[in-house]
Amino acid sequence: MIPRTVAPLLLAAALALAACGCGYGFQSTGKERFSDPAIRMDVSPFANASMVPDAGPYVASRLREELRRGGFRGTFDSTGADFLVEGKVREVREDVVSHATDSRFGLEYRLTLRVDIRVVEVSRGRTIWKESGLAETAPFYSNPDPQYTEANRRTAFEETARRLAIRISQTLRVVL
Repeated sequence: MIPRTVAPLLLAAALALAACGCGYGFQSTGKERFSDPAIRMDVSPFANASMVPDAGPYVASRLREELRRGGFRGTFDSTGADFLVEGKVREVREDVVSHATDSRFGLEYRLTLRVDIRVVEVSRGRTIWKESGLAETAPFYSNPDPQYTEANRRTAFEETARRLAIRISQTLRVVL
């Protein structure tokens, strides 16, 4: 006689073995366009309407990196591109979060990066995704040393660009 506590475990093990032997398995529905090596995507430097001189090219560069990291196996080329990714860095804004009690000097800021994006399927000439005002924020600290403040500001900018690139890359993986 099998104890009552062992019987459910034996039943689960028997069902698992039966399922393994039935030949059932998962298969993909075919080759995804996103990971197809024949796909060409044009991700040119984004337009820049902000005060950060390299914001447009930097965000586009991060997007290309994140696309590769996310499984894109095609090429980035403007000639014969299947998809055109156009972007515009609309603004890089800083808001004071806290300031010193003895002065109006800002101690902590919040940097906001706002981007517009549009993805066009070139062969059909149709827009497959368009989004205005995608935004990410990151905090940074400030003090009277301008190098310290600028280094923190740049780190916050790079972090917001990385987060936006990840979001855009994930969306492209879905829409393609």
